[in-house]
Amino acid sequence: AYRMCAGEAAVADLSYAAKHAGVIQMASHLPARRARGPNEPGGILFGHFADMIQADRVNPKDPAKATLEVVGAGAMLFDQIWLGSYMSGGVGFTQYATVAYTDNILDEYTYYGMDYIKDKYKVDWQNPSPKDKVKPTQDIVNDIATEVNLNGMEQYEQFPTALESHFGGSQRASVLAAASGISVAIATGNSNAGLNGW
Repeated sequence: AYRMCAGEAAVADLSYAAKHAGVIQMASHLPARRARGPNEPGGILFGHFADMIQADRVNPKDPAKATLEVVGAGAMLFDQIWLGSYMSGGVGFTQYATVAYTDNILDEYTYYGMDYIKDKYKVDWQNPSPKDKVKPTQDIVNDIATEVNLNGMEQYEQFPTALESHFGGSQRASVLAAASGISVAIATGNSNAGLNGW
């Protein structure tokens, strides 16, 4: 019923989406050597995916929340489904992506970054404006990324259950990188600076 090959597993929303994809035609055709079945969600184009994520419309006064929603959705579709399942073919890689949208630890580290840029650089992140953005220099990138990283590492040491939840080094590194990148990007209004912070 789900148009999946034997051995594949899908749960909750993913199985619902896979079942109904045959009706709504939610995806473009994947390359034949990568496709597991017709009309799979891995074929969603970047442009379509960007239009689907409405977090900035729903949270206009909270760019951090909007960005976290994009990170979570991107991790699920592109890291877990596309890169994890289709390209590498295993489940190990997919596990590191789940930390982007589970247990709110990434959210906590990101909002620490929001508090930091507001206190130190006077960036009113809840009312986005080009007037209060920080000039994107390497020193600024280093400062914000280092502060957010140090906070995250201290939290991992202080709360062992966070270490248990993010049980691999790649999981912790991806969370710290994402929180750092989001904080730098929102402080500077510059996506390249955010990428450097990541």
